[in-house]
Amino acid sequence: AFIFILAYLFLRYAPAIPVSSVVTQKESLFTVTGTGKVTAIPDTAAVDLSANISRPTVKDAQSQANIIINKITSDLKRLGVDDKDIKTSQYSVYPQYDYQSGTNRITGFQVSISLSITIKNLDNINSVIDTATADGINTIGGIQLTVNEIRQKELLQQARELAIQEAKSKAVSLAGAAGITLGRVVNVQESNPDFPRPYLMAIQKMETDGGGDTQIQPGSTDITSTVTLSYETR
Repeated sequence: AFIFILAYLFLRYAPAIPVSSVVTQKESLFTVTGTGKVTAIPDTAAVDLSANISRPTVKDAQSQANIIINKITSDLKRLGVDDKDIKTSQYSVYPQYDYQSGTNRITGFQVSISLSITIKNLDNINSVIDTATADGINTIGGIQLTVNEIRQKELLQQARELAIQEAKSKAVSLAGAAGITLGRVVNVQESNPDFPRPYLMAIQKMETDGGGDTQIQPGSTDITSTVTLSYETR
């Protein structure tokens, strides 16, 4: 009984014994970076077509503009351009003045109308431009060439796989040369992938006097992915 009383008093009134807990975390990581790149040929084009028509009256200018746009729309559909890929992006009507007489007299009206055309079959891009100019288009904006979104995702996945393969190969080579034993991959990071950006091809001169046909070559573009792998070391 005496022993139990002493034990109770010791546990009840004795100072607490500090207990420390040490957690160790392995921070020695072996990190390598790999880059994968795939090359793609653009398959989609966007082009801006504009017509500027001047006539003595608003009605005449609008009537002529409608004739031109309806003709272009009909001809582009025959070339395989979908209805949803032909959009009116701008339409304006404004007066023209005679400033030389000093009276600012209105001499006529100009209608300006622009179409945004998406061409999903690049084999038709030259025909689309030539047809539009023949139908009355007198201004062509820069042509944007790119890769469609579905194809972009497929190519990006290919670039990622190539980047990981390169990183793994580099890790094995470097670790072997340094005498390091690699463990499991504990972290994977990807830098912002480099998608093909639409690039502009300017039409420097429009041949309206029977000049040569339009010749546009799509060229190629690259999609890249950079991946960083972190390994445990043993």
